[in-house]
Amino acid sequence: MREYLRNGKLLTLMLGHLTVDSYVGVIPILYPLLIGRFKLSLATVGLVSLAYSGMAAISQPLFGLIADRFGTRLTGLALAWTAITFSVVGFVNSFPLLLGLALASGLGSGAFHPLGALDVRGLLPTWRRSFGMSIYVTAGTVGVAIGPLIGIVLFGVFGMHGTGLLVIPGLVTGGYLLWRMRDRAGVTTAAIRQAAASSQAVPLFALAAVIGVMMSRSWTVNVFQAFTPTWYRELGYGPEFYGPLATTLVLASAVGTVGCGSLADRYGRRTVILATLVLSVPAILLFTLYPGPWAFGSAILIGVLAASTAPLMLLMAQQLMAARAGLASGLVMGLGFVTGAIGVPINGAIADAVGLQRSLMSHVILVIVTIGIAWFLPRENEIERYAVRQEPLVAASERI
Repeated sequence: MREYLRNGKLLTLMLGHLTVDSYVGVIPILYPLLIGRFKLSLATVGLVSLAYSGMAAISQPLFGLIADRFGTRLTGLALAWTAITFSVVGFVNSFPLLLGLALASGLGSGAFHPLGALDVRGLLPTWRRSFGMSIYVTAGTVGVAIGPLIGIVLFGVFGMHGTGLLVIPGLVTGGYLLWRMRDRAGVTTAAIRQAAASSQAVPLFALAAVIGVMMSRSWTVNVFQAFTPTWYRELGYGPEFYGPLATTLVLASAVGTVGCGSLADRYGRRTVILATLVLSVPAILLFTLYPGPWAFGSAILIGVLAASTAPLMLLMAQQLMAARAGLASGLVMGLGFVTGAIGVPINGAIADAVGLQRSLMSHVILVIVTIGIAWFLPRENEIERYAVRQEPLVAASERI
């Protein structure tokens, strides 16, 4: 851990990841203000999140391609763009214009994630990449967790105009990130351009398994985080109970991400992913069958097991497509975002038919199916075999 805390560039990227993802956490706190200002229904106000998250998701593969071709020195600019566009949201008088700003802000988030992940990959030693990437991803999770707290304070004091102050952390961090990463010019050298043009075959079956597991895990994480407060409100609990419970889910995923990254470096990513999937089945059953105060324990289990393997799959995809690591980052994270966003209304429809408890419990079936998919994940020696064919082309840039 100490060597990562001494890595100034990695710490700066982590701060950027925390900042950009904090805007996602702020959006739900805006809902009551938007409903009052524009006289919106619950369904309509949800379009704000859809616009932001949807644009962030679908644009990531494109920005991954751009990173592979032109490098990643403008990662900080993506963060600054997100901050500027998001800060204006509280000052517009037209809901369509607000949706346009949400789309624009989501575009910045969509650019930051594959660029940032590619930067981090180049800063990490091969033998500790899983742990290092897990720490980086955890910073984003913490950002999502603190976003609501930031929103509550700012909007409580300034109302919707509080979004204007949100430009400060994004501009400051984005500017510092641009300065800190200014010497990564090697990312756009001939070596990387040659790598981007490489005709090495991509192991499509292995890559499909990685993406499939990522999509499934994102679906489960998003659904439990989205519907836990609503389910407990239906059960008669107040926000003083289900608020901390929802926070527990998010923070547990942050802790689990770091822990699983360390275990993956020791035992292999495929082994850790399969273990977390198998253990997710009893965790989901405990959470859904036994609601109440003890749900904090099962919420910790779900958070640790369901969200913790995302950086492992991100690294798998980057190595399987080493010559197109930016595109790999965009595909894995983008499709994960999309599935998470689509999965929430799907489970909402299931809940309308059979109730929220059974809707959440249905993820046991999804996890069992995912175990079958994860069985086909490549082992470490297979991943290294794929990567070594392409890695020499990009090795020069990763020494920067």
